Amino acid sequence: MILTTFLVADEKVELYATKMDAKDNIVTASGEVIVIYQDYHLSAKKAVYDRNSGELELFDNVRASKGDSVKLLGNYARLNIAKKEKEFKPFYMAEDTSRVWLSGKEGCLKDKDLNIKSGSMSGCDPNNPLWRMDFSSSDYNMDTKWLNLYNARLYIYDIPVFYTPYFGYPLDTTRRTGLLPPTFGISNRDGFYYEQSLYIAEQNWWDLELTPQIRTSRGDGIYSDFRFVDTNTSKGALNIGYFKEKSQYFIDNNLANQSHYGFKFNYINSDFINQWFNTNFEGQSGIYADIINMNDVEYLNLSTNNMTKTVTAKQLLSRINLFYNTDKNYIGAYFKYYKDLIKSSNETTLQNLPAVQYHRYLDTLFENHFLYNFDIKSNDFYRQVGKSAVQTDINIPLSFQTSLFNEHINASYKPYIYAQQTTFKGQDTNQTVDSEYSNGFFARTSHSFSLSSQLTRAFDTVTHSIDVGATYTTAGSELRNGYYKERKDQCSLAQNKSLPICEFYNIADVKENLQLYYSQYFYGADGAQIIYHRLAQIISYGDVNGGAGELENEFDYQITTNLNFYNNMFYNYDESGFSKNFNKITYRSGSFDIGLSHMRQNKFVESIPNTSYLTSFLSYRYNKHYTYDFKYDYDLELDRKKGVDFGLLYKKRCWDFGLRYIENNRPTLSKYGIADSINDRYVFVTVALKPIMPSTVPGSKASGFIYKLPENSKGN
Repeated sequence: MILTTFLVADEKVELYATKMDAKDNIVTASGEVIVIYQDYHLSAKKAVYDRNSGELELFDNVRASKGDSVKLLGNYARLNIAKKEKEFKPFYMAEDTSRVWLSGKEGCLKDKDLNIKSGSMSGCDPNNPLWRMDFSSSDYNMDTKWLNLYNARLYIYDIPVFYTPYFGYPLDTTRRTGLLPPTFGISNRDGFYYEQSLYIAEQNWWDLELTPQIRTSRGDGIYSDFRFVDTNTSKGALNIGYFKEKSQYFIDNNLANQSHYGFKFNYINSDFINQWFNTNFEGQSGIYADIINMNDVEYLNLSTNNMTKTVTAKQLLSRINLFYNTDKNYIGAYFKYYKDLIKSSNETTLQNLPAVQYHRYLDTLFENHFLYNFDIKSNDFYRQVGKSAVQTDINIPLSFQTSLFNEHINASYKPYIYAQQTTFKGQDTNQTVDSEYSNGFFARTSHSFSLSSQLTRAFDTVTHSIDVGATYTTAGSELRNGYYKERKDQCSLAQNKSLPICEFYNIADVKENLQLYYSQYFYGADGAQIIYHRLAQIISYGDVNGGAGELENEFDYQITTNLNFYNNMFYNYDESGFSKNFNKITYRSGSFDIGLSHMRQNKFVESIPNTSYLTSFLSYRYNKHYTYDFKYDYDLELDRKKGVDFGLLYKKRCWDFGLRYIENNRPTLSKYGIADSINDRYVFVTVALKPIMPSTVPGSKASGFIYKLPENSKGN
């Protein structure tokens, strides 16, 4: 092997070959030729170098690699080292990171810019690509890894399916500005649907997604998502949108509003005190904000093309939470603002602005025999019109505990001190005399006695653990005055809870009762849980409704590594029946998942309907390419199908194809309130040409086609 080294414009080039000749200023190399230039490694059968022009020509089976990710191929290559130009004929490039290849008649690389004439690109096998994009010209930047195609034609096998004068795409995962894949569909109610997002990411700490949409028979609108990370401990997002219905659609469907608009703001910061006030507190501070407003719920339904997420909420909740936390103390402030979408005015809606809390964490005295903590919380309940109040709660739980009989029995005594103070303000909506809302104070003590024991024994293949105990609770002394004394007889009755005068009465009596519980665990030799079983029983005393409460039984059995059974049921002695019975069995393996569950609740009251609900799912991965899944929900009590979702997903290295059928039974919301249910039915077809499109997720915002079948108001 012969080596020659030369410098051109201060660039070092090393040329290796088995045979090398030089005549005048022309160097000819043959045999196994290798050229090393900057971070390029080139090989060919023959090379000719002109010392005068600085041009190096490579012939036959030319191969070039740059770093670890780019490989270039051709039969002829010309490198002008002085001008930093590289030319390949014909041209072929493979980018390993994105697994995309490009080919063309000719490729010219100058500095970091690559220009290709008349070629193709794909992420599939180059010998027989399932999809490819042909183009008249293309340019690619080696630094930014951004690829531009001009006069691009998309082919599935050899069938042309799409044309665009321009297509741009990054060959890496760097966030950058560009168009996201579109979603489109058709519905007999909304007409043709088209949505495509513009993604803007000019700086690494924020991005903006603008998503206009058109529904030809319904209207059009635009939604935006602005996301930001302002510090290493905080981030947020702002969503804003607007949609306007066409006049005829608005009239035909009796909608509450012709225009739908709103916003949502989320923000979280886990060290806001030190950041905002330039302090150096050792404790943790945090702020969480979730603020939402809209004129009706259709604003949310129109923001997504996934109609399985349709909602009919009537009340919005905005909240801001702040806290400061140390090892021993916690201070928090919480703001909650409710908006009722049904009411024409929100002035009578009760708000919680704010709630302030101080909590002293559990501490011990006397060698851990005495435990105590403290909690105080004050709520400012406010509204513009109607009665408001400031209500403060104090909780002081104490605990004395010890062990008996060589630590086989644990015993504890827990006295609880609870107090509540209410100060009223404002006028009540019924314009009754203000004396009906006398300020009041309530305080009481209660007592709890517990005995428990935990036993564990290891066998050859399993370990068995038992936990059994009893807790007796009884009320102690009580003090009432003002509102709590005057309204006790009236507001203690469940049927009067909805009365305005009882709105702020939230005192629940402490009933004398005995709680019995038993639980056991079986663990395998590997430490995995095999069986969990729990029984719980409450017995009440000193009450006309006293006696044995419902018996709860919970059972979880990992039958095999893949098969699991779970049961949770409550037995009512008075009715001699189960008030709740939930059963679920699942089988999960590497390729096959199946589950079936049934929930039944019996209210034992003729005017209140029972609940009997069946859910099921099935997922089968036939091989690395085919996945099938199925979901079915049915309301047995109403004899009504609640939802169906089944489909298949075909995945290959360079493309995904998804086909899914979905039914979603939902109530409708109009200006008259809740009407009959509607059974929405959709067919989703999703295609992902990887890596230029995200992996297919049927029903999401991934690129695809949606067809809405005619509505079925019966829901069956």
